[in-house]
Amino acid sequence: MHILSFVIFILFALLAAFLVFNYPKEKKTTPIEDSDKIKVLNDHNFDHQIKRGIILVDFWAPWCMPCKTMAPVLNSLSEELDGNAAVAKLNVDIQQSITLRYGVKKIPTMVLFKNGEEINRYTGFRTKDFLLKEIAKVKQV
Repeated sequence: MHILSFVIFILFALLAAFLVFNYPKEKKTTPIEDSDKIKVLNDHNFDHQIKRGIILVDFWAPWCMPCKTMAPVLNSLSEELDGNAAVAKLNVDIQQSITLRYGVKKIPTMVLFKNGEEINRYTGFRTKDFLLKEIAKVKQV
């Protein structure tokens, strides 16, 4: 019985050593700065910002790699939109009450609002062309 316990202990020790030395290190990526045209939302300005017009709100977190891949897309999108539509970002780690209110469970999630009403939501990576078409559909209605 002692030999079996010893073998199991050695196997767990080897597994622990393997995990410690081979665990993938977080890639050090340079954060992408948001465009000046992207609005940063929080508890104080969220309801006011979504109240009028069309706004695409990106629910994101700084540790989320798919969120980081969306940053250049959203920057480009915000630069291309005219005054009738806008892009905004909401950090789910900081603004948890709004995240819970809208039932955001996965990130990135982008919620498209028109005059304060949720029109549609998109989860995961989306292209700029896709988002432009979705915003154009809402403009027509």
